[in-house]
Amino acid sequence: MVRRPLEPPAYPVREPEVKGPEPKGRSKVYGKPRKGTSPVRMPSGGNEPKVQEGPRKPRRIGRNIAIGVAVFLSLVLIGVVALFFSVQGKMNNVDAFTDYDGRPAETPGQDWLLVGSDSRAGLSAAERKKLRTGSAVGRRTDTMMLLHIPDGDGRPTLVSLPRDSYVPIPGNGNGKLNAAYAFGGPKLLTQTVEQVTGIRVDHYMEIGFGGFVGIVDAVGGVEICPKQAIKDPKAALNIKKGCQIMDGGTALGYVRTRKTGTIPDFDRTQRQREFFSAVVKKAASPGTLINPFTAVPLANSAAESVAVDPGTGPFNLLSLGLAMKNNPVTTAVPIGSLPTIDGQSVVKWDTTRANKLFEALESDQPVPKDALEKG
Repeated sequence: MVRRPLEPPAYPVREPEVKGPEPKGRSKVYGKPRKGTSPVRMPSGGNEPKVQEGPRKPRRIGRNIAIGVAVFLSLVLIGVVALFFSVQGKMNNVDAFTDYDGRPAETPGQDWLLVGSDSRAGLSAAERKKLRTGSAVGRRTDTMMLLHIPDGDGRPTLVSLPRDSYVPIPGNGNGKLNAAYAFGGPKLLTQTVEQVTGIRVDHYMEIGFGGFVGIVDAVGGVEICPKQAIKDPKAALNIKKGCQIMDGGTALGYVRTRKTGTIPDFDRTQRQREFFSAVVKKAASPGTLINPFTAVPLANSAAESVAVDPGTGPFNLLSLGLAMKNNPVTTAVPIGSLPTIDGQSVVKWDTTRANKLFEALESDQPVPKDALEKG
């Protein structure tokens, strides 16, 4: 019997299925994705299934934080710029310098003449009564200090110039230093200070009673540690011994009172230097500057109550504050004698020691210890 060859079937033969390893992430029973994995997708043109990874959450969170920080810093920068122009527009300018023959040459560092006047501007009648400032019109220099800020990282030096210092006043003979302001205002006062010290003044800043109170209150008060209790009705002052936070009104009485010390004016200048250092340090502290609830009122108060020469702006005031955080040396012009001239008690400087003091500042060097006055 002749066998005919078998013809191929008319339909395709199904090859036996060869099972390979179970794809990762699949349940053997139901074929559903296991927990923690994404659905399996077959890549186009590929043979092996790939498991799609989940979102990288840490990287996304980090990117969001970076964006948030950038936005915050941008807003802070915008706020600082806006505050700068606002303060710049409100600042009071006063002509304090004049060119004259023999004016000292420029020297290293920065030299500020800081003047506290008894101006009542900005105080209401009720405030003048409460603070016992009186109602005198005009203004006189109640406080005068010379601040030297050295180049580099050296310590600033803050020197009190007693208002009763007996010095030559250009065009007016000899007299008390504060009389220079009465005769010719800031210009004559600055010229007088330059000629008796040999130091060229770079910046002038003046503040009255009202401005002093406003700035102290704007920074939330200042901590001071009196060594004794002081009660002075004339200065509206009644404080206990020891550390305490003083508001603007109390601070004003504290720097004005003459109730302490065998030579009251010497004690007063020491308190003025102490308080000036404390309030400027607090005003320039990060806690004050980065807090808009203190920085904005402080900036506005300073701009409206402080008078500066036209060449001094907000950044100069900020640099002054930052410099004062570097533990300044505080002193007074060395005193030689306390004579009475023309019926007035005056202060004569110890010329030798005073010259050592001013020569050190002029050359941007530390002041010799024997030239420092403790009083």
